Amino acid sequence: MVSITLSVSENLKHEMDSFPIINWSAVAREAIQNKIGMLQQFKEFTKDSELTEKDALKLGKEMSQKLSKRLLSRKRK
Repeated sequence: MVSITLSVSENLKHEMDSFPIINWSAVAREAIQNKIGMLQQFKEFTKDSELTEKDALKLGKEMSQKLSKRLLSRKRK
């Protein structure tokens, strides 16, 4: 197995130290594996897409703005 070094803030390290029973290396390994799995699914999902990254970002921004407006209008009612 290969080792990597992970940097965290002092505050986060302090919080981690308050749970000494937790194997933080295992937590990090699992999080990395989950992220890779999601990225692989995304890659498979988008492999035949004709959208460019710029198009996708623009569409995502537009959708976020519309969703924000809709949620804010519901909150005001």
